[in-house]
Amino acid sequence: MALLGDWGLTLGKWAGRPSARVQKDSGDPAVGRVREAAAAGNWPAVREVLEARPESEDRVELLWAVGDTAGVERWISPVLEAEPEAALPRLVAGIRHISWGWEARTAARASQVSREQFDLFHARLRTAETWLYEAAEREPRWVSPWYGLQVTGRGLQVGQVTARRRFEATVRRDPHHLQAHQQQLQQVCDKWGGSHEEMHAFARASAFAAPGGTLLGQLVAIAHIEEWLSLDSGPDAAYMGRHEVKASLHEAADHSIRHLDFVREGGWLQVLNTFAMAFSLAGDRNAARECFRATEGRVTEFPWYYLDGSDPAAAYRKRRSAIGR
Repeated sequence: MALLGDWGLTLGKWAGRPSARVQKDSGDPAVGRVREAAAAGNWPAVREVLEARPESEDRVELLWAVGDTAGVERWISPVLEAEPEAALPRLVAGIRHISWGWEARTAARASQVSREQFDLFHARLRTAETWLYEAAEREPRWVSPWYGLQVTGRGLQVGQVTARRRFEATVRRDPHHLQAHQQQLQQVCDKWGGSHEEMHAFARASAFAAPGGTLLGQLVAIAHIEEWLSLDSGPDAAYMGRHEVKASLHEAADHSIRHLDFVREGGWLQVLNTFAMAFSLAGDRNAARECFRATEGRVTEFPWYYLDGSDPAAAYRKRRSAIGR
């Protein structure tokens, strides 16, 4: 196990105090290339980038970069017609319709979303499911279609049994798929029909069943943040300050971000940001300080948008200043 003081050897020295800045992606140059190609409607270029990143190396970030690009729904239609047996355009169409669906719903509370918005949201998610199932049929070993079906399933409220089956289908293909576990954690949250007990049990079982150094330790931190979010002011701070919560966070950190096998790949930066927020909320200044240092001022929108949806970097800076240097 790498001690907190050893992080500088593996995660980089923190020279001074870098200004916080939101990092929209992992820094992978392929993300920018595929987003630019999608915006231009250049399917051959999009396909080239996606095919260069096999499913075994987790191309979810690249797919979301395409899916979040406006206008993809227009140019992907003729591609689907021209390539009726190809899985990749169906996967792209499915991911785009998920993002497009949430654009219709917006991030507003359900009580503030109109019936017309919900109808369009659900229609686009049902279309996404059609394309994702077709992609899965054509490429049974691919992970991304099943991960996409986890996302659509939560939006369509398919129920816990179906949601669990979709999660299991994803992790059969990639046992330590971070995004799949994040989706299932949300599925078993109290706010989505689960419970705090089920959420914490899932987080711990997933994190500690995985080898040391994987990113799944984040699930434990997310679960504590989710329970904190569910509480009123006062009880929320009391919850995070409990000895058993702090001990749980340290145990998860030891098994993931502090482990000798932890490496900077995939969603590592988001994982560090999540532990930084959790430890700061718990009042564990030393642990939080080391997490902030390891991020080197790079902020991920999740989980900081829970504190400030319009300016996650401001929330990061505020919590970092509160724990001191």
